[in-house]
Amino acid sequence: MASLNVGNLGEFLREQRRSAQLSLRQLAEAAGVSNPYLSQIERGLRKPSAEILQQLAKALRISAETLYVQAGILDERDRDGLEVQSAILTDPTINERQKQVLLQIYESFRKENGLVSETDVPSSDVPDDEASPPSN
Repeated sequence: MASLNVGNLGEFLREQRRSAQLSLRQLAEAAGVSNPYLSQIERGLRKPSAEILQQLAKALRISAETLYVQAGILDERDRDGLEVQSAILTDPTINERQKQVLLQIYESFRKENGLVSETDVPSSDVPDDEASPPSN
């Protein structure tokens, strides 16, 4: 059977699993996938969906974007921006409004530096009048 060009993903997953000191069975259970299916992914015989990659990333405690890049779903150059966004969105020490403001500022800098196009900038739920940082 021919590989589906996911060998690098499989090798990467295996290394992450071993680094986390998880057996194949433990990772499969934590990610909610079958043991044989995970084995086939690691051997490059199956190409998992983005949803499965997200479940695996959560179980391995790594970013889903990292797995998306390995699987060829996401371009490497897009990864850094998504990791920053993910870090902001998952930070428990700031509230939702602060998260949205930070995301808007970050995206405006990326746009200003030519790293994203107008269509790549995510829309925000925060109205423009609330987007300015609080004054002290």
